[in-house]
Amino acid sequence: MTPNTLTLTRPDDWHIHLRDGEAMQAIVGHTARQFARAIIMPNLKPPVTTVALAQAYRGRIEQALSACGISKTSFTPLMTLYLTDNTEPDEIKRAGETEDVVALKLYPAGATTNSDAGVTDLLGKCSKVLEMMQRVGMPLLMHGEVTDPETDVFDREALFIDRVMIPLRKSFPELKVVFEHLTTKDGVDYVREAAGPIAATITAQHLLYNRNEIFKGGIRPHFYCLPILKREVHRQALVEAATSDSPRFFLGSDSAPHAKGLKENACGCAGCYTAVHALELYATAFERANKIERLEAFASFRGPDFYGLPRNKGVITLTREPYVVPLEVPYGSETLVPLAAGETLPWRMV
Repeated sequence: MTPNTLTLTRPDDWHIHLRDGEAMQAIVGHTARQFARAIIMPNLKPPVTTVALAQAYRGRIEQALSACGISKTSFTPLMTLYLTDNTEPDEIKRAGETEDVVALKLYPAGATTNSDAGVTDLLGKCSKVLEMMQRVGMPLLMHGEVTDPETDVFDREALFIDRVMIPLRKSFPELKVVFEHLTTKDGVDYVREAAGPIAATITAQHLLYNRNEIFKGGIRPHFYCLPILKREVHRQALVEAATSDSPRFFLGSDSAPHAKGLKENACGCAGCYTAVHALELYATAFERANKIERLEAFASFRGPDFYGLPRNKGVITLTREPYVVPLEVPYGSETLVPLAAGETLPWRMV
């Protein structure tokens, strides 16, 4: 029998986009309200490529939190560096000597929003950097898609495993790797069985929806993200992985804000905004799988354990009562549309 309330050790979000400036100030409170820590993506313009830039970005995040009335002690941004073909090993060494940077992010060039400065040949151009990362214990967070234009968009993740992930793991077997926003059964099978320190994050949208959701009644741009929603067999595999006992799968929302006009556009942006109701979405997915009791491990324990960080001390409570997802939320001088806007979810965070 499903309980009427659910109390969890306060969770963390191991993959979030906060943007910068006015946009960040409008939304940072959503993440800080639900999570104790979050790994902040570095794909700004220009990208966050050095420790100094990461420290400056963290300072701006903390200023935005203060403006929202949120103290530094209640939410911690965990910073990352954007890996490029020109990243120097000495920068990784500097990152390893500070607590301000916890990981590097791999964007294959052209894979998603603001990825133009991404890597064009991981092993060919970044081997010295990867060697240093392995030496200092710095995790590599991987957007796991190939980007060559002849590859079907629904096959990009599966091909990434063969072309990039397997060769990488053979060359650097002790490198800590996170296969981010996993979307396929191929990815689940690989992460579950691979040797060495590897894990994966899973988003709420990929647990709740398959690719049909993008086309119900017409094009629905607010369900468009990259990696794109996949077939039902892949969604089911993700649910099985998230609700299993495996310590390798944990919460990473990949919440990605875009102004309404940029989504509802002839060439709309990729990204689903879930920060305002992430835990309500995840609880809904776990309840539908009849595994609500597994949510705490997925949301609160496995991520810190993989990163070697302490589990949080506080708690949050979800209560069984209807939560109507807002149709829009403020986004600086504009608005943005959350995932599943207008729909009613069965859980609400207290």
